[in-house]
Amino acid sequence: MKITIICVGKIKEKFYTAAVEEYVKRLSRYCRLEIVELADEKTKENASEHENELVKAKEGERILAAIRDDMYVAALAIDGKMLDSVEFSQKIEQLGVTGISNIAFIIGGSLGLDKRVLDRADYKLSFSKMTFPHQLMRVVLLEQIYRGYRIMKGEPYHK
Repeated sequence: MKITIICVGKIKEKFYTAAVEEYVKRLSRYCRLEIVELADEKTKENASEHENELVKAKEGERILAAIRDDMYVAALAIDGKMLDSVEFSQKIEQLGVTGISNIAFIIGGSLGLDKRVLDRADYKLSFSKMTFPHQLMRVVLLEQIYRGYRIMKGEPYHK
């Protein structure tokens, strides 16, 4: 299975970078993992709704350009489906059983995802109704993918 995480923005904080590197290393036993970092747009402090939509549109174009036709796309969206860790593991496993070998998880920028990206998604996934920094979501997503593989393989994991 190949897993691609397409995300807007770079991680600047060392503690996030260290966590990402640790999960990338752990996941190398289970899947081929690629992280695609795309440039984020600068957002003015008191931007209008229209200006925010323009920012999301520009970031959305970059995201759509990074998605390949053979990818099953799961967009992280606040209005997506919430799964527990076992259900998330089963979702990944079921995709593989049905012949899908390339999953892309999309993490938007600070304003979220453009409508065109959400429309392209095969699945919308939510980790919470709360809003999280997109850098932190990368760590959380990687941890849940790792946990999912541990569950799939019947290996112990922290509950």
